[in-house]
Amino acid sequence: MEGSPVLLYGEAEGMVQSLQSFPLRETGSGGWFRQHEYMEKLNMQSILNASSGQEEIIKDLLVTHGKDVCESTEDLALDLTDYCHRKLIALVSRSSAGIPGQDRMLPAAASETSSLEDLKQQAEALEFDIAVKCISVLRYITDHTDSLPLSVTTRLLNTHNLPCVLVELLQNCPWSRRIKGQLQKYESGRWVSVPAEDQQKMTKLDGQVWISLYNLLLRPECQQKYNINNFIKGQLVKLRSFLTDVLVDQLPHLVELQRFLSHLSVSEPAPPQKGLILEQVPEVWDAIVRENSGKWKAIAKHQVKNAFSPSEEDLHQQAQRWAQTYSMDVMETLVPDKPKCGSCGSEASKRCSRCQSEWYCSRLYNTETTHRSCVHDSILSLRQCQVQHWEKHKKSCDLVSDAMKKLKEER
Repeated sequence: MEGSPVLLYGEAEGMVQSLQSFPLRETGSGGWFRQHEYMEKLNMQSILNASSGQEEIIKDLLVTHGKDVCESTEDLALDLTDYCHRKLIALVSRSSAGIPGQDRMLPAAASETSSLEDLKQQAEALEFDIAVKCISVLRYITDHTDSLPLSVTTRLLNTHNLPCVLVELLQNCPWSRRIKGQLQKYESGRWVSVPAEDQQKMTKLDGQVWISLYNLLLRPECQQKYNINNFIKGQLVKLRSFLTDVLVDQLPHLVELQRFLSHLSVSEPAPPQKGLILEQVPEVWDAIVRENSGKWKAIAKHQVKNAFSPSEEDLHQQAQRWAQTYSMDVMETLVPDKPKCGSCGSEASKRCSRCQSEWYCSRLYNTETTHRSCVHDSILSLRQCQVQHWEKHKKSCDLVSDAMKKLKEER
């Protein structure tokens, strides 16, 4: 199927013409999902055109019809950076304000609290969980600072000064608390009691923060842009007390960070580089807040009624549409590497006719029973890899084929 189009030109033009902006309250509606499906197909077609060196018709259609519903990667990165900064600042503020960790997210007894207090506690728990997840998102962003636009890197380092925010997080450690002397840490969306022998063990959240700091302070593109003054120096040097031998043993890369902080503690920060920098300002978040101010309760009620209460028929129809959008034939055209034989690993050209998920080669094997003059034996030799792999493939083949059969029956 190499080079076969996902969309014909007429289909692509019709989808581009139908693209529109949806208000926040319509997120998750039928029209929103339909447009999301169109955008996925348009994206797939543009990838196929670019990979095969063909004319980029999708880009031309978007420009011709003046469609600007797709945001640039830089816009999304800027808004995501700002959002993560807001959540992390809120997390630091809560822990710095003296809100004890042991009081956060504890289930309240129904006999002692009102329903309003329960809702407030659930909202705080959700807010805390979102802020914790932003730590992982931030770590992912810092992993790619070499490919981030200048304005995003500048916002991370100088506008929001995220290294100092992360220092405050490590000092307050809001994902750790004590209940009646028992240490608990927040892992995988819940509080887990930590035995005495594991209390020095680094959690995933600790690791995410340290890796983010490592990226922001030691990557060359960050060191060139981060303006370290005396205040920032004083904040960063606080990290030295956390870099114990136990911690460094668990994350050896921190040895380089330890050396950097030791050198920073005995040297004067370099003067900030002066120059004109044009910075792009994120507007999406501000626009959403401005347009929907005072409407949040109405939006929530509308979403509960229309987006979060689908019927069985709606779910089946949506599943069928996504199955067609992400069909195996379409996805295989997007994969640059050719399929490999599940048995010998060589290039494959045939796949299991029962489950359609495993590939096999069609090369001949010189066995005692194989004779090219014999059609039957030739067919057997062509299927030799599949026959040899059947014992391993049988269980997954049964599961996939049964699921496909049930799906057809439900349709």
